Amino acid sequence: MVLDIRHKQIAGVQNMLQFNAAASTLKKDDEIYKVLVLDHFTKGIIGPLLKLSDLRKQGVTLVLDLENQRESIPDVPAVYFVQATEVTISAISRDIASGLYDTFHLNFALACPRPLLETLASNTVASQCVQRIAKVYDQYLSFVALEAGLFSLGLPDMYVQLNDPQAQDTQIEGAVHTIVDGLFSTLVTLGTVPIIKSPKGGAAQHVATALDARLREHLKSRSNLFSESAAGLTISRPLLCLFDRNFELSVMLQHVWTYKPLVHDVLGMHANSITIEAKAEPSQLPGTSSKKRYEVGDGDFFWESNGSAQFPEMAGNVDVQLKQYQEAVADLNRRTGSNVDPTADPNELMQSNTRNLMSAISSLPQLTERKKTIDKHTNMATALLRQIQARALKQYWDREEDCLHGKPDLAAIETLLQASEGSATDKLRLVLVWLLTTEHLPGDADMNRLQSSLATAGADTTAVAYLRRMRSMKLTGKSPCNLEPAGGCHSIYYPQHSASLA
Repeated sequence: MVLDIRHKQIAGVQNMLQFNAAASTLKKDDEIYKVLVLDHFTKGIIGPLLKLSDLRKQGVTLVLDLENQRESIPDVPAVYFVQATEVTISAISRDIASGLYDTFHLNFALACPRPLLETLASNTVASQCVQRIAKVYDQYLSFVALEAGLFSLGLPDMYVQLNDPQAQDTQIEGAVHTIVDGLFSTLVTLGTVPIIKSPKGGAAQHVATALDARLREHLKSRSNLFSESAAGLTISRPLLCLFDRNFELSVMLQHVWTYKPLVHDVLGMHANSITIEAKAEPSQLPGTSSKKRYEVGDGDFFWESNGSAQFPEMAGNVDVQLKQYQEAVADLNRRTGSNVDPTADPNELMQSNTRNLMSAISSLPQLTERKKTIDKHTNMATALLRQIQARALKQYWDREEDCLHGKPDLAAIETLLQASEGSATDKLRLVLVWLLTTEHLPGDADMNRLQSSLATAGADTTAVAYLRRMRSMKLTGKSPCNLEPAGGCHSIYYPQHSASLA
C-alpha cells in the first residue's frame, strides 16, 4: 500500500479550488476565475504545496489574507480556506454582509463546531445575505505535507504543552485534542483507517486512545468520511506507531552530516523554503549582500537524489552535475554550430541543420531549468560549508556519533566545549546528547565541570538539569519499549521529522 500524503493533500486542495465539484463535471472551457482567502494557519498549508503558478492554473487570480483589509471585488467568487475560530467567523460574517465578493465558498481546515456555524448563520440572516453563501465544507486538511512520506501538524510548542509540570489537566486535554484533530485529518485525506500502537503511559498512549475513540465513533455512521475510499475498508491497513518525543529525544538534539538534515538544521529550512545570504550583484554597493530564497521538494532532482548523502559526497555530486551540464551545452553547440562542409548537398545540409535546431530549441528549457537547480544547490552547499567551517560542525558530529555508538570520549567533549569553535547552542546540544546516551547517570563532578564550561560559553544550563532529572526518572527512552494496541486502529509513523506529532 503506497501512501503519498502530499499527492493526496494537493488533490484535496485542487478539488476545493474547483468549488468541490466532481472531476467528471469539470470542463476545460468552463474555467471560473476566483480569489483565494487564507488565514495565517492555512497559508502554512498551501505554501509548501502549490506555487503561485499552480494556483493560476486553478483559476486563482488573487491570494488574500483574511486578517488584512481587502478591497471589494463584487463580480468574482471567493474561496475561503481558514480555521474555524470566533475571529475568522466574525471576519467572514463582515465580508458577507458588505458584499465583498460575488459568492462565498467557505472551506474549513477542520470540522467547524456547531456553535460557530450557528453564529455564522445568525449573522448572515441578520444582514439578509444568506444567498451569498454558495457552499460550506469541512476539508480535513489541517496538516502540512512536506514530502510524499513526511508531514507535520504545525504545532511547534506542543512538546512544552504536554511536558510542562505546571500545566492544568484542561490544557493537556486541549493539546491532546489538537493533535488528534490533526492526525484524524491526515487519515481522512489518505482515506485509510490504520492500526494504532503506542508505548504504555505518557502522552502517546493518551493520543492513541483518543484517536481510536474518534475513529470508532465516526465509523459508526454508514455515510462516514471513509466510506468512499476502498483503502479504508480493505484487510490491508497501515500501522500507525505513536511515540512520545522523549522516547528518542537525542534525535532532535544531535548534529547531523547528511544533506537534508543539514539544510534544515544549519540553514533554517521551514516549509521546504530556505533563505541564505548571497553575493552582491554588480549593481550593488561593494561589501553589501542580498538574501535569496530557494524552494526545495517536488521536481528538484538533486534534492531527491542527494538528500540522504553525507556532505562531502553531496558536494562532489554538485560538481558532477555541473560537468554534465557543461558537456550537454557543448554538445548542443556542436550540433547547431556553423561548421559547414562545402562539398555537402545543400538540401541535406538544410534538413540536418533544421533537425539540429529543432532539437536544440526543445532541449533548451530543460537545460535552463537544470542549470537553475545546480546553481541553487551550489549556493546552498557554499552556505553550508561556511557554517561547517566556522562552527566546526564535523567535530561536534563526530563526538556525538561516538556517544550514540556507546563510545563517549568525555575528555574530547570537554576539549571541544572549551574551544572557540561552535556556538553556545552547539556546545549545549553536545552535552545534552552525551547526557542522554551515556550508559549510567553522570556523577556530580562530571556534571559540574561540563556545566561550568557551558556557562563560560554563554549557554543556558537549565536544559541540562531538566534532562538529568528525566534520566534519573527513566523517562528518556533508555528502558525497553513495549507497544500497546489502542483498541485496534493505528497511524503512519514517519521517522524522519515526526517530532511535531507528540
